[in-house]
Amino acid sequence: MGRGLSALLPPHDEDDTLMLALQGGDRTAFDRLVSRHQPALIGFFMRRLRDVQLAEDLAQETLLRVYNASWDYLPRGTFRGWMFRIARHLLIDNTRRRSHDALVRASGSRSSDGDDGLSYVVGLQASPEDSANLLEVVETVDQILPLLPEDQKLTFILYHFAGLSLPNIADAMEANLPTTKSRLRLAREKLREQLLQRGFRDPWENALLDST
Repeated sequence: MGRGLSALLPPHDEDDTLMLALQGGDRTAFDRLVSRHQPALIGFFMRRLRDVQLAEDLAQETLLRVYNASWDYLPRGTFRGWMFRIARHLLIDNTRRRSHDALVRASGSRSSDGDDGLSYVVGLQASPEDSANLLEVVETVDQILPLLPEDQKLTFILYHFAGLSLPNIADAMEANLPTTKSRLRLAREKLREQLLQRGFRDPWENALLDST
């Protein structure tokens, strides 16, 4: 059986290699999966919940579910999408239990200079004039993201902050690829419109993000 599963592996897919090792009884493989993906999971929950302890707890719960469901996973190069689908379901369940947190801000905690990675998302460069406005842009997007439809918001966060590919996001969101692309495009368009209305320049004017 192990040999048959190995034949399904895409070349150089370390996550699938580790999952096969875990299915074969190698407990250290799970430790390596935790090291590879726990930070991204914590970041994903933080940008949605703005609660460090809760984000860490949900990341751990996601990884525990990955471990418990490891035998159900087929190595097809879609591990990250599969894992974030589990994370999304946990987020939905948590939001239902904590209805007063349903519209908390989605942007992650900022570093000391005020740049939480959003400079990459909106295509800003580190020129002096951009740096002067960056914190204001971050705060503005921080206010806008919770107003987007949930599917568009999570698609945007998974793509720009968690670093998932569009096919993996489609898997995580249980949607097809055209729908996922449309959600990302709509989220960007709504953010662009709101930023322009607030007097910011077009955040994607010189970026390559619209090519997806």
